[in-house]
Amino acid sequence: MRQSKPQTAISLAEQKAIILLEGRRVTSYDVALVAGVSQSAVSRCFKPGASVSKATYARVMKAAEGLEYIPNAAARSLITRRTNIVAIVVSHTSMLYNPAALSELSQQLNRRGKRALLFTMHHEGEIENILTEIWQFQVDGVVAASKLNEAHVGEFKRRKVPLVVFNRHLRDLDVNTVLCDQYDASRALVTRLAAAGHRQFALIGGPAQNSVARERLRGALDRIAELGLPEAPVFHGCFDYSSGVAGLHELIARIGAVPDTVICGNDAMAMGCVDAARQHLHIDVPSQMSVVGCDAVEGSHWLSYELTTLKQPLHKMAVATADLICGLIEADGEVAAEKRVFAAQFVEGETARLVAPKAVLVA
Repeated sequence: MRQSKPQTAISLAEQKAIILLEGRRVTSYDVALVAGVSQSAVSRCFKPGASVSKATYARVMKAAEGLEYIPNAAARSLITRRTNIVAIVVSHTSMLYNPAALSELSQQLNRRGKRALLFTMHHEGEIENILTEIWQFQVDGVVAASKLNEAHVGEFKRRKVPLVVFNRHLRDLDVNTVLCDQYDASRALVTRLAAAGHRQFALIGGPAQNSVARERLRGALDRIAELGLPEAPVFHGCFDYSSGVAGLHELIARIGAVPDTVICGNDAMAMGCVDAARQHLHIDVPSQMSVVGCDAVEGSHWLSYELTTLKQPLHKMAVATADLICGLIEADGEVAAEKRVFAAQFVEGETARLVAPKAVLVA
């Protein structure tokens, strides 16, 4: 029930004295008394998007600052039956190698009055244990950058916890998804490199259990086969720098020659590949061998690398994810699942030859 507005405001000094005498924490009722407004008006001032006049907001904020008032999120959740917490699930082989994605997503949730609670896994096979932990926190929703099966998705529906899968292609599952089309991006990349005269491809992929790595690898291999190019050897890495170094050495040993181009599953491996080529094997990049990465992470544009890479529209994807999960939370019921798909952008760096030699016919 909404409280009526106090007839007169109590001075800040008086209310501080009362609180000190009673030996308790500052409450929204104390702020209301000092500001001369209702307790519900104080609550609205601390609720993102709530309707409140500028004059009321100013009085409440001045009183709150003077009393050193901090809103009690736990108490608010008892009233609203929401924690305003969204769990984000990532693995060491996914967004932890692309911190920009995690940062964007957290910022977008914060702007919508939600707080991100991060759950990390060493690999995506640990999802069962992570879900057990998540249920204990009574989160309002979950954004999962990890592989889920039908049973997992069913458990979310049974518990009525909104779920959005981030940058994972869960085929044949009716689940809300926001992703970059990794498969088409890899196909387009191979087409571009082949048009520039590259014939012998080699691939340094991510972990076999990672769905993003699999989609990127599958797209590249399918397009290489369609173009009738020589079979491309594959090295499965761990999305880290050392995988790029080790991968290049092994691929060259398998082929018995320097490949025309090496496509790496992410930028960290591409950086390792470039350094191994230049420092260990004295291969000129890109004159003798092109190297391409993926993700356009911080460091990929540094002068030592200036990687040719694929850039995911992380800002747009984060906005879409935050909008979707918050919409599902507000809907508070069954809604049809959506799939929002974005395209990657090709970044023309300095590690790949992108102009076709005159002798090469471009298909």
